[in-house]
Amino acid sequence: MQISAADDDYGLPRLKLPDLRINYTPIDPDYFDRPVVSMCIETRQDDDELPLHSHKKGQLVVASRGSVMCRAPGGLWIVPPQGAVWIPAGVLHSNCVSDFGKIYVVFIEPSASKLPDFCCTFTISPLVRELIQRLAAFPPLYPIEGPTSRLGRVLLDELVQMSTEQMYLPISADSRLQQLAASLLHEPGDRSTLDEWAARYAMSERTLARLIVKETGMTFGRWRQRLHILVALQRLSAGASVQTVSLDLGYESPSAFITMFKKTLGKSPRRFLTERTSFDYSPR
Repeated sequence: MQISAADDDYGLPRLKLPDLRINYTPIDPDYFDRPVVSMCIETRQDDDELPLHSHKKGQLVVASRGSVMCRAPGGLWIVPPQGAVWIPAGVLHSNCVSDFGKIYVVFIEPSASKLPDFCCTFTISPLVRELIQRLAAFPPLYPIEGPTSRLGRVLLDELVQMSTEQMYLPISADSRLQQLAASLLHEPGDRSTLDEWAARYAMSERTLARLIVKETGMTFGRWRQRLHILVALQRLSAGASVQTVSLDLGYESPSAFITMFKKTLGKSPRRFLTERTSFDYSPR
């Protein structure tokens, strides 16, 4: 496992993300000479985030309880319960797990599967969840030939058929946009206008608007809405109420927040999370 001592060298300074921690002992998956390895990790509370690091293997992070936010050059990816984020081999990243979270981490040899060569999020099927949970019950250095190895091959076959989700907030290397992202992650309820943000960075509103579209592919309004979705999923997954989250995000009422959520994800917050938390990873 390679660790970066200076995050700024890669255009991604520490954003000091609120309420996001990681507490498990760093694992070097490259030590395990197997095409696929699954591990279960449970977090506690108030621990530090790991520095940016990379592996020779790709990494699939699946949230079972709580949520995960992955930061990597180019942006932030969030994983609500029963979702997953894929981090290709060699990509610098750091995974932040919400307090008292439970995740499964699947390490995959690049040559073993045709998963994307870029970070993305997936919807996890019940079969994939079961395979990941079952594989995690075996030691990482399982016999190369045998039932466990066959189980791993089935998992790899299923993973390439997963559908993607837009649980991603693009953040470019531009220092002004990184500052804007950090400010809104700390104060997501800040309803300052684009003109007001531009004034803080000694820019015209038009110049900042063009910069955001150029660097993110979104208008400021759409980009901030995406940020609100990520923050909302993280907080709702941690147990916050819809009313509390809507107020934290600066919405006039819970109904206004629910309307925005449904337009973006196609379901109300309650239904979205209920469907994803109905599956229990606990061993039978």
